[in-house]
Amino acid sequence: MSQNHQTITAQTARWVNDVIVAHNFCPFARREVEQQTIHYEVADSADRAQQLAQLLQLCQQLDDSPGIATTLFVIPEGVSNFDDFLDLVDVAERLLELEGYDGTYQLATFHPDYQFADSPADDAANYTNRAPYPTLHILREEGLSLALASYNKPERIPQRNIDYARAKGADYFADLLERIKAGMKTTVRLQK
Repeated sequence: MSQNHQTITAQTARWVNDVIVAHNFCPFARREVEQQTIHYEVADSADRAQQLAQLLQLCQQLDDSPGIATTLFVIPEGVSNFDDFLDLVDVAERLLELEGYDGTYQLATFHPDYQFADSPADDAANYTNRAPYPTLHILREEGLSLALASYNKPERIPQRNIDYARAKGADYFADLLERIKAGMKTTVRLQK
């Protein structure tokens, strides 16, 4: 792994810990962090075809590795524009369906400029899906279904996250992401 890939992986893992887990945006992430069952992979290329090929390799790796609960595929080059990223997501989802992964894996998406369709760009709610780098989260649908079944009223998670992010404010999360990318100390305390 190149030094650049190591840095990107470390920043992404820190984002998972200091944003996703610490602020409980995903109530199921803490367990995977603690059990170290998250695989982080950085795209080898800015070329879309190669990114999609690597995505399929990661799905095959999940097929062969039941000890990996989930994979974060970080794509630091080629999709920095959010619309380009959405185009990649659309093709990736169709590719997974064509390859027979529909019902096996599902993609969650994160991007530094993530913007929900009904939100202005400066809405703090967008930070529930903002990450240091464009990222495809490959989730095992079976594991997701089990997690959701064990959680009381999982349909409330998105609204809870939106309300929480808005209460904290966009400036708070923008500063947090900037500190993570700069390798600066954050003062985040994990919520229980």
